[in-house]
Amino acid sequence: MKFILAEKKEMTQKFAENGDVIAVTRLLAGPCVITQVKSDKNDGYTAVQLGFGSKKKIGKALKGHVKNLGNFRYLKEFRIQAEDEKKLAVGNLITAKTFAAGDIVKVSGTSKGKGFQGVVKRHGFHGSPATHGHKDQHRMPGSSGAGGPQHVFKGKRMSGHMGDELVTVTNLEVVEVNPETNEIFVKGGVPGAIGYLLLISGVGDVIVETKETESKKAELTPKAEVVEAKAVSGFEETKDKPQENTKVE
Repeated sequence: MKFILAEKKEMTQKFAENGDVIAVTRLLAGPCVITQVKSDKNDGYTAVQLGFGSKKKIGKALKGHVKNLGNFRYLKEFRIQAEDEKKLAVGNLITAKTFAAGDIVKVSGTSKGKGFQGVVKRHGFHGSPATHGHKDQHRMPGSSGAGGPQHVFKGKRMSGHMGDELVTVTNLEVVEVNPETNEIFVKGGVPGAIGYLLLISGVGDVIVETKETESKKAELTPKAEVVEAKAVSGFEETKDKPQENTKVE
């Protein structure tokens, strides 16, 4: 199983090869750092804990737990198989390269909070007729139970807090992946508002990178760009060459 943490961004659209317009959601996925690998022997179950995002300050206990890997805003776990435990190590990175276009993923997140709502909006009640004696009762729930039990049964659909709960959407297709900007474009909508945390998982092997390889790439990239720029310009450096005297007497 492959997995990553992401932050929900705005919705946009992509064009398919045949010209069809696809509504997608842009997700800022990773990079995530593995902060802990739990084993069945030590913790009773196998899982991996990822750190994502950043904040200015964290507590001393949390700083000791993450072993100075960073001031993470989120720490979330994913259940893994026992054989995948050996492939993961603390400090490794998981980026958007793990996913590719065409993957089918599952996205979990917290839905938008709607506050205290009535039964019409919360449960889809159609309400009472506008006439025939229904004064000021157009959106009321009606009877809440028979008179015999003398109480309201558990699970009765009534008014209450709506939204702000864990929602999972399955069978979402990955339309495009941009590893350079850590962006994943998923077809359709996902739970939550802009900036909310999302947990993405799918079938396949997770691609793990080390911080050393990432730092080496960062060091080599600017040098390669400078060499390419010199080759395109076609001008030689004149730093150490003496300039000719062009003064007219």
